[in-house]
Amino acid sequence: MTKKEVYQLLQDYQNDRGMQHWAKNPFLDWTSFGIGLTQLKKIAKQIGKNHELALELWPEKNFDIKNISLLIEEPKKVDQSQIEAMVDDVSMWMLSHVFVQVLFSKVPFAKNLAEDWRQCHDDVKRRIGYSFLYYYVKDKKVLDTYFIPILNVIANNLQSEENLVKDAMNNALLAIGSRSKDLHRLTLPIAKSLGPVKVDYGDNSCQAVDVVKHLTSDRILKKLG
Repeated sequence: MTKKEVYQLLQDYQNDRGMQHWAKNPFLDWTSFGIGLTQLKKIAKQIGKNHELALELWPEKNFDIKNISLLIEEPKKVDQSQIEAMVDDVSMWMLSHVFVQVLFSKVPFAKNLAEDWRQCHDDVKRRIGYSFLYYYVKDKKVLDTYFIPILNVIANNLQSEENLVKDAMNNALLAIGSRSKDLHRLTLPIAKSLGPVKVDYGDNSCQAVDVVKHLTSDRILKKLG
């Protein structure tokens, strides 16, 4: 499939209501077809994985096209220079979530780069570094002890962090606390001491996850035994 054909495909699925919402919250000079992520994932499956096409699509200043680029990318063909070049374009929080979930968390060098980025002065890189932990906790080969110093950093810095870094830290806190009984025991007091986390997501109804509520839920307690 060509870039022109991708544009035509998205045009066919254009969502007027989504476009109206986008018009209220324009991001830079990007455009959008107003298509939701669930539908974009279905469209991406129609296109298929294609590294070369993903590279061609990524520079486009269209929110849906950038999501498609991420969804059709082949992580094993992505090198660090490409990731470094892409990160400047993922400052929009909805796009950064997809970036981490479908691409960054799957490249082989993600762990080392995330560790560097969590100490970076750049807010977007710091956010990506903490967002990565939400997926890294699922790696059973990683020892629980890896996450303990990170918990200490989150405990000392979350409430004073930049708005969306705060969101990433909060999500990481939940993921770490849900990983094992030992980490749950360490995480719950931190979440309680931090108190409610306020994050500004713009003109929508999104709210930061209530970590204490989730960590004390029957589902999590049953999972951890």
